[in-house]
Amino acid sequence: MNRNQVDLATTPVKKLFFTLSIPTITAQIVNMLYNLVDRMYISRIPDVGDIAFTGVSVCFPIIMFITAFTYLAASGGAPRAAIAQGRGNQAEAEQIMGNSFGLLLLFAAILTPILLFLTTPLLMAFGASDQTVGYGATYLSIYGLGTISVQLTLGLNTFITAQGFTRISMKTVLIGAILNIILDPIFIFALGLGVAGAALATILSQTVSALWVLRFLTGKQTKWHLRRSTMKLRKSVALPSLALGLSPFVMASTESLVAINFNTSLLRYGGDIAVGAYGSMASIMQMVMMPLQGLSQGAQPIASFNYGAKNPDRVRQSFYLLRKVSVIFSLTIWVLVMLFPEVFVGIFLTTDEMIAYGAWGIRIYLGVIGLMGLQIACQQTLMALGDAKTSLFLAALRKIILLIPLIYILPCFLADKDFAVLLAAPVADFLAFTTTFVVFHFRFKKLISPLEK
Repeated sequence: MNRNQVDLATTPVKKLFFTLSIPTITAQIVNMLYNLVDRMYISRIPDVGDIAFTGVSVCFPIIMFITAFTYLAASGGAPRAAIAQGRGNQAEAEQIMGNSFGLLLLFAAILTPILLFLTTPLLMAFGASDQTVGYGATYLSIYGLGTISVQLTLGLNTFITAQGFTRISMKTVLIGAILNIILDPIFIFALGLGVAGAALATILSQTVSALWVLRFLTGKQTKWHLRRSTMKLRKSVALPSLALGLSPFVMASTESLVAINFNTSLLRYGGDIAVGAYGSMASIMQMVMMPLQGLSQGAQPIASFNYGAKNPDRVRQSFYLLRKVSVIFSLTIWVLVMLFPEVFVGIFLTTDEMIAYGAWGIRIYLGVIGLMGLQIACQQTLMALGDAKTSLFLAALRKIILLIPLIYILPCFLADKDFAVLLAAPVADFLAFTTTFVVFHFRFKKLISPLEK
């Protein structure tokens, strides 16, 4: 066996979980730095930092929407490929990966011109003001040129992780993120490119990562090889992957819808200060979600492979361990945010007024974030087992069914409108958590029972 790969069938689950999770968590945290480092540097541009930060913050919901298509094309294919490998069918696994690659190319071809030609209307729809739209348009128009690199890097890297090559997948992200961190201050400050420099650094870094991924999946180390013969889209292969990918697609794309509604509502009640402060809150929420997703990605190959291999005990063990670690992590973050809100928002905000607003708001916005660990563990485990319908419902529940309506309903009943808008998040989180917990109990038992028989 390749020294970079782990044995998903026989290695003790606890050891396997941490062997897989540590690189995926590292990769998620480092990937998060692409966006966070850009924003931290931009907020410190002399004279215009806060306005530029607000303008670029409006871009990130749009970028999340672009990223959502990556999940649609690849995040459903990766667990299906792992399940096929667990059944001993490597040819099917390669076919699934090849079709996901074809979908990534198709989506990139559609999305790139949309970003390039509809930049300003998109930003205004997502909550930009006349004061901030120029900075957002500069960033987004350059970022759009790197859409294909983003799609290939994030999408194909999931197939590296699904094979058990978590060190390689971590290197994929590290290469791009470290390059981005190096290039950002050079382009933004040394060359005086400002916001344009931040965008240029990001797409160059993502392009290098994409080339790394392609080199690995066409090389000798990988178990699943990316072949031209598998890239032609077939309904029987692509549609089931798209169906399973709908869950992460909804989670990511609705993040954009949520941001539109938060931005426009807060702009109405609190102005650019409220929108900028919300940008810091959303960034911190991203800081919480990335490690949780890294834990889930570490557990996914274990659950998917052993589900395909009909080994229910190892599937259970992987879920119980994922649940335990995720809950400990989310509760720890909740305590820290409640005790030190100024420290967290101060990462992104520089003026006293925005820091004060952000510190007040984040305690509301992340009021029940401690429950998120269990919710993500349940939802992602169902996805790892191929339960597309339930995963999709749970993904849509929190944001579409609950959160977005609450953003508009609660201000009708509360005098403090800013408080009412932000309160929508913890109320939706609590209701979604309760529903997920109940649904998972019945679905998981139903999925595992046939393996025991």
